[in-house]
Amino acid sequence: MLCRTRFVCISDTHNASPDGSFKLPAGDVLIHAGDLTNQGKYPELRKTFDWISKAKLEVKIVVAGNHDVTLDQAFYQQYGAYHRGERLQDDEACRKLLEDYPSIMFLTHDVAEVNLLTPEGPRTSFKVFGSPYSPASGTWAYGYQPEEAFDLWSRIPLDADVVVTHTPPKNHRDESRDREPTGCEALRQALWRVRPSLAVCGHVHEGRGVERVLWDLESPDGSFQEEDVGYWVDPGAGNKKQCLVDLSSRSTQPLQITNCAVEGKLPPQPAASRTEKPRSPPAKCWTWKSENSLPQSEQCSSSSRDEMHRDKTTVLDAGIGVTHRPSCLLDEKQQLASLQGRDGISTSARSDRGSLRGRPGRRETCVVNAALMATSWPHKAVHGNKYNKPIVVDIDLPTWETLD
Repeated sequence: MLCRTRFVCISDTHNASPDGSFKLPAGDVLIHAGDLTNQGKYPELRKTFDWISKAKLEVKIVVAGNHDVTLDQAFYQQYGAYHRGERLQDDEACRKLLEDYPSIMFLTHDVAEVNLLTPEGPRTSFKVFGSPYSPASGTWAYGYQPEEAFDLWSRIPLDADVVVTHTPPKNHRDESRDREPTGCEALRQALWRVRPSLAVCGHVHEGRGVERVLWDLESPDGSFQEEDVGYWVDPGAGNKKQCLVDLSSRSTQPLQITNCAVEGKLPPQPAASRTEKPRSPPAKCWTWKSENSLPQSEQCSSSSRDEMHRDKTTVLDAGIGVTHRPSCLLDEKQQLASLQGRDGISTSARSDRGSLRGRPGRRETCVVNAALMATSWPHKAVHGNKYNKPIVVDIDLPTWETLD
């Protein structure tokens, strides 16, 4: 059984907190995609961890960003003494701060299994991968070079349901103030292989917003193709409404994805576990790249496009789901294949059949750039800093009782 799960997504708060700069909506899971602070100072981190730990959401998932310099041990040992002319911090004490906040799930390029347990909550389960890294630019933390990118992002497991990175993927919510794409192509390719339900990022403040990427899994031209992209129309822009992205089965255009299934059984069907009030039809909240590129007479409606996608996946999805096998049962080659999505059979460099085999239900990813700070470093806004609203995303996830 699937149940609607609410994610509250933020990033790039840069010392801002809900006590004045913004309001934190209610939800089940809080995701912070990095740049908690401006300079990673001990008081900055203490203040930020304080309000995150007190947030009334069941799970708080956090990664660092390039501004959180003291949390990157290797970086700070090399550059901390003269970084931006700031007073040297006790970086070990900064990192140990996290020990005082056990309610915060702090991920440093690793994976966690999450089970929501509160009786009044959705009681869903998902796997999350989180990473603080972004392409190196200037003297900032957690930077990597282009030649390191593929190996770095190949560590995202294929069965990750949620991916949290500080950097955005290339060409998706990554347009800088110079109107140039600044995201990472290797991360975009990794998302094609994994195809998680939700990918949350930040870093590029001007890229704040949401896209849903429908991955092309049948293209004869090789891997990493995209079939279509949906652009979000923010219902909370210029008003007091919540910035809500509803991709659950309640919406008119739910996410095109089968999250997981028990081996040998049909994928679980959506079923709301909370009492819902009937809702009036929502205003148009998505514009699609394919619609904008076609003549008016050839443009399809959202319902016919969804029907077309369902027709393509009906046969593929039947009875197929993600099978979880303990890593101890896999040999070294199989473990590498499960991480990179390459089956080692085809001699073609463009082949990525391992990421497609047995996983056709994963067809779409919602990419969220949740940057809260509306201006970019060094934030020289004439009338002070400006902030965006948090982005709230509803998606269906399997309840953990059905996975036991």
